[in-house]
Amino acid sequence: MTDAGVVDPDKPSIARVYDYLLGGKDNYEVDRRIGDKFKHELPGSVVIAHSNRQVLGRAVRAIARDTGVQQFIDIGSGLPTADNVHQIAQRHTPSARVVYIDNDPIVLAHGRALLAENENTRVIQADIRTPDVIRNHPDTTALIDFDRPVAVILSAILHHINDDEDPMAVVRYWRDLVPSGSYVFISHFRSGHNEETAEAEAILQQTFGRGRWRSDDEIRALFGDMELLDPGVVPTSLWRPEEGPTVFGEDGGTQELTVWEQLIVAGLARKP
Repeated sequence: MTDAGVVDPDKPSIARVYDYLLGGKDNYEVDRRIGDKFKHELPGSVVIAHSNRQVLGRAVRAIARDTGVQQFIDIGSGLPTADNVHQIAQRHTPSARVVYIDNDPIVLAHGRALLAENENTRVIQADIRTPDVIRNHPDTTALIDFDRPVAVILSAILHHINDDEDPMAVVRYWRDLVPSGSYVFISHFRSGHNEETAEAEAILQQTFGRGRWRSDDEIRALFGDMELLDPGVVPTSLWRPEEGPTVFGEDGGTQELTVWEQLIVAGLARKP
């Protein structure tokens, strides 16, 4: 992962590759080379990035609009793009407070510039694998009251933690910390047990030394004993889509998702 405070233009960044796949401009040639592997060697895979960004927006909107929760911690937030978490949350709850966390220093620089005039947001450079550092950071304690419900966002980040780094322990830390009435949102690469999954996983492992697709059962287990809300852990395209839960073809029949759309899932859970 990225060294604190150092931007290396010759070393690819997960956040910047994701930015490139979403059509952003905050990336280097080394990031574009990795992104182009997905674009050209795995046609159709770019839909994963867009589908994940869209479901994140729907989840934040649902939390801010329907639950009364006004505090958000977005871990592994990536580079700022259109309709960021704070923009969606504050659209529905103007007093919402958001702390963004990413380990890439370029995210810190761009995020602080974007949020300079928004007193209810902060950006922290920290590693998801050090949750104590995040929880006790002065910017976190300045905005987040852990005696009140919190929404913890883990969007497309846990699959970058290998098994020996214990992603379950990372999620358990936040599940145990937040009070009753809090929410955890997770989106995660899902093992399809097919050639596409194997190739995409291999690219991440070769490039970053990390990347772990997990089964439906493994992803559900991350929520522990929290109350998993409808529609459960499902492909992101089917998680509360604006136009209803079913995708229809031109003949009125159900249109099956592409293999790529099936390779990323999402779920939202509430702590009783």
